[in-house]
Amino acid sequence: MTNLKDIRNIVLLGHGNSGKTSLAEAILHKTGMTNRLGSIDEKNTVSDYDEEEKNRGNSIHSSLMYANYKGKLINLIDTPGYPDFVGGALPSIPAGDLAVIVISAANGIGMNTRKMFQAATALGKARMIVVNRIDADNIDLKELVGQIQDTFGTQCRCANLPSSDKNSVIDCILNSTGDSPVMDAEQAHTELMESAIEADEALMESYLGGEEISPDKLGAVIIKAIAAGTLIPIVFTDARHEVGVTELLDAIVNYAPSPADAAPAVVIDGDNTVEVKPDPNGPLCGIVFRVGFDPRSNMKYSAIRIFSGQLTPSTQLMVNDARKAIRPGHPLKMQGVEPKEVEAGVCGDIVSLAKIDELHLGALVHDGKFSGKIEMPATPNPMFSLAMEPASRGDENKISAALEKLTDEDPCFKVTRDAQTKEMVINGLGDLHLRVMLSKMEHRYKAMVNTKPPKIPYRETITGKADGHYRHKKQTGGSGQFGEVYLRVEPAERDSDPSLIYTWDIFGGTIPGQYEPAILKGVNDVMESGCVAGYPMQDVKVSVYDGKYHPVDSKEVAFRAAGKGAFLDAISKAKPVLLEPIVNMEITVPADNMGDITGDLSSRRGRVTGQDMLAGGMITIKAQVPLSEVANYNSQLKSVTGGQGSYSMELSHYEPTPPNIQQQVIDQYKKEKEAEHE
Repeated sequence: MTNLKDIRNIVLLGHGNSGKTSLAEAILHKTGMTNRLGSIDEKNTVSDYDEEEKNRGNSIHSSLMYANYKGKLINLIDTPGYPDFVGGALPSIPAGDLAVIVISAANGIGMNTRKMFQAATALGKARMIVVNRIDADNIDLKELVGQIQDTFGTQCRCANLPSSDKNSVIDCILNSTGDSPVMDAEQAHTELMESAIEADEALMESYLGGEEISPDKLGAVIIKAIAAGTLIPIVFTDARHEVGVTELLDAIVNYAPSPADAAPAVVIDGDNTVEVKPDPNGPLCGIVFRVGFDPRSNMKYSAIRIFSGQLTPSTQLMVNDARKAIRPGHPLKMQGVEPKEVEAGVCGDIVSLAKIDELHLGALVHDGKFSGKIEMPATPNPMFSLAMEPASRGDENKISAALEKLTDEDPCFKVTRDAQTKEMVINGLGDLHLRVMLSKMEHRYKAMVNTKPPKIPYRETITGKADGHYRHKKQTGGSGQFGEVYLRVEPAERDSDPSLIYTWDIFGGTIPGQYEPAILKGVNDVMESGCVAGYPMQDVKVSVYDGKYHPVDSKEVAFRAAGKGAFLDAISKAKPVLLEPIVNMEITVPADNMGDITGDLSSRRGRVTGQDMLAGGMITIKAQVPLSEVANYNSQLKSVTGGQGSYSMELSHYEPTPPNIQQQVIDQYKKEKEAEHE
């Protein structure tokens, strides 16, 4: 059982290859939690335990660890850094009280570093920056510190400095002597103190009045300043050689906010918001921020940050707004993949529960005293897609079970069955993301699939008015089939809802009303299958105004066929066209690449609609582009920007397809139809 003030919850964030996992391994080794320093190259780290992670040399999921240091419990969450795997990083941020942004001295500020910093800031988290790999050759640490301050603000101040030989670091909080390639310790000490005392007006007045600030007062105000965000300490490490790691641990223990000092969690219930007081004796309140499956047993583990109360095996656990309580079983502390039972999950701590299907990412767990949700960071909309089908017959159930687990642990991996194209489609953040998911399906779940690019969800519509007529007459011995329909079509407003506006304008009983549903079914048959290239129709008005029936031979099946035939006749005369989906895109790239990107978008029939300058020499370009032109945009963007670009897109509207492209789609449709009939 741990005191609230003795817990530190740290989430490691940053771009891929910045050294987050190496830093976590160094912390575990320095605190005696492991007896040797884990290495990514040797594939023996506590954090990257999945075979996919070992083989690829980078984190794919967030991983939980813990260490004890100077009487404090330090919970560590190591998150993946590559943009394709932000679904494992973003949901972990609400569980931390301090976001440690790790920057590689060799690679500088990566694109995902900015995203993670912004996400942590938006959630009101205290932040610290670790400049790792200070042993790298040909680096300018002074310039990097300047870039950090330009990008993230002048509240970023050096809490320590690397020595000239980079084999140690110089404390700049309680010490003001020493030389460093970055600046001298006195300058760093003064800058840090001036940023810190902004959090305490009385202390600022004393300082401006010439009073010397005691180490005790300075230490207390640094905790307050970090929690308030007026100070973001910069510390330096070389995790692989464990340089600066002890000093980082001291900074975490001495200055990082405990759950009692951090901003409280907020539960949103409709229009009401409730701050969750971190009370060990209060009602239980927590959030599920990670779901994972043991690669050896496929057992489900759900990680929970507890904001109030405690979680024991006898707790009557409620999930979201469910009315039925569940028994949680023993809370567990996870050291990578290894679970350890504990008596209870206490207020402020992070624990995991095993084998509970009801728990999903973002779920609110409580004991009946709370309702609503705790806000989670928004995750990117996955737009990179592949259509897939089982490689072997009979594997459908195995594939379905695998996909359910993969979507459970990654909010940026989606599976849909396209009602229009009849394809099973997987959606992710990029080619790498989906390749990893398919590899997991194959190796972990023994589910093999074949993939291909998904079809573009075109639509069809009409651009003119026309009348249609069809007589269905069939005599097969005995009673026959008869139905005759006249109808009129015209275009509706683009993207209208419903897509078919239907009116029954029969007067004088030329067709009895009992056959209206059958005629509508015939019309809807065509609306679903189209008449140009086999795609659904939209934005059509149809009026049934005349027809004939036979008192003996007329049947529903006859009028369904007549309705379908009349509708096809009308739309064939009403200048039918193919519509293509247009997406809104936001593309964030280095400003130097702006010309390349806008030129490329123009070549893809795109229209640039705006741009925003961002800190750190980045720019966001807003554009509207046909989906067919950017279905595989990920690889192109990486190529142009050297991996520094990112984008998001969502459906905007449909527009008529240019005639040359429409003809290509029609020709492809005809080929597929001919192949089906061979």
